[in-house]
Amino acid sequence: MTLMADKKPKHFKCQIDDGIATVSLDRPERKNPLTFDSYAELRDWFRELPYAEDVDVVVFASNGGNFSSGGDVHDIIGPLVKKDMKGLLEFTRMTGDLVKAMINCSKPVIAAIDGVCVGAGAIIAMVADLRIATPESKTAFLFTRVGLAGCDMGACAILPRIIGQGRTAELLYTGRSMSAEEGERWGFFNKLVAATDLEGEAMALARRITAGPNFAHMMTKTMLAQEWSMSIEQAIEAEAQAQAICMQTQDFERAYNAFVVKEKPVFEGN
Repeated sequence: MTLMADKKPKHFKCQIDDGIATVSLDRPERKNPLTFDSYAELRDWFRELPYAEDVDVVVFASNGGNFSSGGDVHDIIGPLVKKDMKGLLEFTRMTGDLVKAMINCSKPVIAAIDGVCVGAGAIIAMVADLRIATPESKTAFLFTRVGLAGCDMGACAILPRIIGQGRTAELLYTGRSMSAEEGERWGFFNKLVAATDLEGEAMALARRITAGPNFAHMMTKTMLAQEWSMSIEQAIEAEAQAQAICMQTQDFERAYNAFVVKEKPVFEGN
């Protein structure tokens, strides 16, 4: 098993405490843009999470009043203009691999969004399982504003499942910002809280999740991802198998024993 606390990222912040990993981009003076290095390091970090025994939940946090301004204009967009097709495809596949790594990391991911959340930053928020934001947050999938298609990093597949096809089409064609109020009303945000409460609300939710049956949470996240491409019959069978697996865990037995004596179960994730 991997201990993520032993790994010290160079290109993003990471703190692990009581099963909760809090990560954030670390260039607040530039509203936390992504670089080639931070993309790759985040991808590799999330790829290792399924094997991590010291992380049960991830909080992807804001830093300095902003979530992320997306790909850095000077460090990413400038060099991309000079790349050939092979180099461009290597980059776009790498950014897509970050999304796949987050989806397949086996741990619930909570995005805590304040201020600017655009471009690839908006994609990271989109891929999180749960999203808490402040009223000041502004989320934009602004790829068309730099001459690119809106279909970046899975946006055309994932975003319609969250807010619907028509709303997705509007945001991707225009590149306009989605206000916090719109995001909550459309189901993109689970909750809006004051900026002063954002960190506390995200950590409270993370603690609530990590106190639960974490093996079962892993199965839930797995099924949420895999059932996108299943028929209803396939999904029902897959869930039957997943639930039968969870019924073999000690947490399931702990819950039963606690119920019998009218106590709250204490889960241990096995």
